Amino acid sequence: MKYTLSVLVENQPGVLSKVSGLFARRGFNIDSLAVGVTENAAISRMTIVVNGDEYIVEQVEKQLNKVIPVIKVKVLQPGAFISGELALIKVSCSPKQRVEIVNIADLMNARIVDVTPTSLTLQSADTAERTATLIDLLHPYGIKEICRTGTIALEKGADPTRKN
Repeated sequence: MKYTLSVLVENQPGVLSKVSGLFARRGFNIDSLAVGVTENAAISRMTIVVNGDEYIVEQVEKQLNKVIPVIKVKVLQPGAFISGELALIKVSCSPKQRVEIVNIADLMNARIVDVTPTSLTLQSADTAERTATLIDLLHPYGIKEICRTGTIALEKGADPTRKN
């Protein structure tokens, strides 16, 4: 099962290395990792997606809480958070196929961000599942390149992860 962790850390050099090193030392695989500054420039949020069971996630949570620059670790419960990712997808495209690909982009709420005589580049900001569907729909046209961010996530509701 996939678990999503929201980890607030001090925004300082070396924190990402410490956290990823912890996973490597324990033999845990990271499915997705995204890091960015929060509303407070001194704090970054790491969104980490791991595949495993409850025991593995519990161990990861305990180990993360021991890392000095970590402020708070929260395992996000399924259905209680909103998540998404950004993807850029460059697709081969003849003039005849252009309309079909534009229709797929419209259907999947993707934007065309670059056009050349032989390709289209689409930008999608959606869930990982919808991004995978978009990629599946574009495969028959010939995908030239894909660049995806990791998953980002916030808990639903008005309360922040960390109260000031």
